[in-house]
Amino acid sequence: MSGNVNKRIGIDTRDIYTPGESAVGKLSRKAAEDPFVPVGIAGFVVAVGYGAYAYRNRRGMSTSIYLMRLRVIAQTCVVGAMTLGVGYKMLASTFKKDNS
Repeated sequence: MSGNVNKRIGIDTRDIYTPGESAVGKLSRKAAEDPFVPVGIAGFVVAVGYGAYAYRNRRGMSTSIYLMRLRVIAQTCVVGAMTLGVGYKMLASTFKKDNS
């Protein structure tokens, strides 16, 4: 019954659960489908790594304010990569339709 519901509302069940697929396999499949996903993950990891390194030199800023700014920077990396990916896919599909 749930298979019919998923088809009616347009959910691809491969995204939810694929038997026998490891986490690394799912990440590599998602990276092939959307190449900006690893870019967003890498930007997030770099922002958090830099934030952890720079935490010692925050110059009197309270910890809560520093962590809030770090969260905003990390989210900006991820949302920016997602926006670039969506824009790339829109342009690619537009030019693909024009050339057909």
